[in-house]
Amino acid sequence: MSSGDRDRGKKTVDFVGQVKGQLIVSCQALADEPLFGAEIMARMAIAARQGGAKGIRANSPDDIRAIRAAIDLPIIGLFKEELPGYEVYITPTLPHARAVATAGADVIAVDASDRPRPEGDSLAEFISAIQRETGCPVLADISTFNEGVAAAAAGADMVSTTMSGYTEYSPAQAEPDTDLVRRLADCLPIPVLAEGRYKLPDQVRQALDNGAVSVVIGGAITRPQQITQWFVDAVTKHEP
Repeated sequence: MSSGDRDRGKKTVDFVGQVKGQLIVSCQALADEPLFGAEIMARMAIAARQGGAKGIRANSPDDIRAIRAAIDLPIIGLFKEELPGYEVYITPTLPHARAVATAGADVIAVDASDRPRPEGDSLAEFISAIQRETGCPVLADISTFNEGVAAAAAGADMVSTTMSGYTEYSPAQAEPDTDLVRRLADCLPIPVLAEGRYKLPDQVRQALDNGAVSVVIGGAITRPQQITQWFVDAVTKHEP
């Protein structure tokens, strides 16, 4: 094992130790959302920390940099960008990963779905390049059991169920995919994070009971327009 692998392994152990059995809050807002802006996301991260979150997931170098300056929680960093001709958009290239690391992320999240990548590398080559050049652990966002197994085999340091229901070939469902969490946690030698459509405390507990190291919650906490829509939909359904 190289010194780089040992250092990254320690970073992974340290990260897991900080978030194990705890909540990670995804503080993200895209350009067309009302809370878009690095300063706003930094304040959102401060609020999450005050509420007891033990980690933050954040998108874009600007947001990561602002959040890093505001709080000392570990940050899962990513860089969303839609590139023509590709469906992969979560940290799609090595330059995106470098920018995330430079901004201060502790862990780099990448789309590890079974879809073509802009740089044409295999998943294993992509993950290895990120690890080698940034020294950061790589979190593989996957959508199916087979993708999770493949990501672990490709050298990912952790996997997350982030993409379940968001690829055309994964099961579309309104509830979190806690069964996928269980299946992955039962067989993978690396930590599994639960993410995707978690809205209720009981769902979080179920994911942890199923073997998740931690649960990532986004819209249910940090997207007020989405939360409002849930209530509006419920009211509309019960109108006389």
